[in-house]
Amino acid sequence: MSLSLFDSKAQAVRAFAPIVPGQVGIYLCGPTVQGAPHVGHLRSALVYDQLRRWLTVRGNDVTLVRNVTDIDDKVLDNAKTTGEQWWALAYRYEIEFNRAYSALGILPPTYEPRATAAIPEMLEIIQRLIENGYAYVAEDGSANVYFAAGKWAEYGELTNQRIAEMDVAEDADPRGKREPHDFALWKAHKAGEPASAAWNTPFGEGRPGWHIECSAMATKYLGAHFDIHGGGLDLRFPHHENELAQSSAAGDEFANYWLHNGLVNVSGTKMSKSLGNSVFASDLLAAGRGIAVRYYLGSAHYRSVLDYHDGVLEEAESAVSRIETFIERASRRLAETKFARALPADLLQALPADFIAAMDDDLAMPAALATLHESVRSGNSSLDSEDLAAAADALIAVQAMTEVLGINPASWASEQGSQKDEALDALVQSLIAERDAARAAKDFARSDAIRDQLKAAGIVLEDAADGTHWSVN
Repeated sequence: MSLSLFDSKAQAVRAFAPIVPGQVGIYLCGPTVQGAPHVGHLRSALVYDQLRRWLTVRGNDVTLVRNVTDIDDKVLDNAKTTGEQWWALAYRYEIEFNRAYSALGILPPTYEPRATAAIPEMLEIIQRLIENGYAYVAEDGSANVYFAAGKWAEYGELTNQRIAEMDVAEDADPRGKREPHDFALWKAHKAGEPASAAWNTPFGEGRPGWHIECSAMATKYLGAHFDIHGGGLDLRFPHHENELAQSSAAGDEFANYWLHNGLVNVSGTKMSKSLGNSVFASDLLAAGRGIAVRYYLGSAHYRSVLDYHDGVLEEAESAVSRIETFIERASRRLAETKFARALPADLLQALPADFIAAMDDDLAMPAALATLHESVRSGNSSLDSEDLAAAADALIAVQAMTEVLGINPASWASEQGSQKDEALDALVQSLIAERDAARAAKDFARSDAIRDQLKAAGIVLEDAADGTHWSVN
């Protein structure tokens, strides 16, 4: 079975075939760095990290471009509120976003361009649109430039809408707009805006509109025709619709597949700033280990709504702990036996067929995780029955699946080795030593009491020939 993905434009699952065999170009709409990252930002970045990892395992050389929108109305407004330079505020939040991505094990993009570094490319596309008759400069001398939406016959093809049914394009400065649905390609510099937020152009001083930024950055780094354009479902209209229209009208083939990840609810309610129920990345990462947060954010199908509510991180921690405990237990038992072996470089060789089928089926993550946990269960059963050959097969499969999903405990070793973990280990080891002394003195009541005390705290002891080992249940 080959990889299939749901194409939002076709509104159907399509077999994925890269333009150039073995090479995949992905453009992901990254953050507008106007404020702190929230759980929705993290989920979107993680979804495309999962896709990138799977495409790589499938033998592709993946180029992933995730942009940073560092010039925008809200960036300027928020900088005015904080008293910062707009570019300083944007850079401060860009660092915060990247810190959160790193904390979740999200691989750095191949390229991470800022919008302000692609101004010449934006102007070149705008000029093509004007020459093709699909854009116009405002006639009031304001330097505003608009895309003439009604002139592009295919406008609405991404969201399957007719122009009369669409929301009117909202521009902060609608001077010189001919039709309500025309949207800004270039925005004239306004009084009160910093001089550093304006560029000289043939149309006059100003700055780019939001949509033209992504069209320019995508084609600058991936070419006029590339494989996948991704982003959150909230970007589908108007942002992606407008991107597709202006790029196509300018003569670019643009993206072959459009992918959109679902949004995040909080206790069943849409997360929004107006409701005051935003869950920020800093709060999420402070509430649980990075590996557990990653597990939670990547546990649902990427196109479904992900709900955040009390207990979700505890559930994720429990699931991750079961995986970690099995890997530790199996690795310890199989060490220095003929069944011990390393994970192969080609992960496909070690992955269960059901896992591969799930990932190829539009990244069916719940089914993939079900296969992972079934392998953990069967692996533990094999260890219990001393079927070391089967246990070794399960261990390799589990390690391969967690590596694909970015939750291989070995990759999070630094997180596991925190001072808190070291303190817990010291405490448990002291109780194990006391238990050993009680058993040596045939004080079995005390020995059993220590085991029960640890068990009540969620810690399981396993007696082996080389000593007693502990793990969190």
